Amino acid sequence: MGVRATLGIGAGQMSRVDAVKLAIAKMTSPLPAALASDAFFPFRDNVDEAAKAGVTAIIQPGGSIKDKESIDAANEHKMAMVFTGVRHFRH
Repeated sequence: MGVRATLGIGAGQMSRVDAVKLAIAKMTSPLPAALASDAFFPFRDNVDEAAKAGVTAIIQPGGSIKDKESIDAANEHKMAMVFTGVRHFRH
């Protein structure tokens, strides 16, 4: 069984991409990692940033009308993407 640890946490930011970059910058290990979000990924930019850092799976609520864009990006990067159907972040 692999290592089970939090490698980095990105606090809420005004920019989706900055939140992902912050979590990546705080990663304490170059291990393959999963990225979890409490808000959906409406664009592929977060998926692309995660892939550059070696993320192999994304867990997110889904529910964006642009989910397909994120799914296509994950498929291109050969990343797993899991939709929880539960959104915690609201505005």
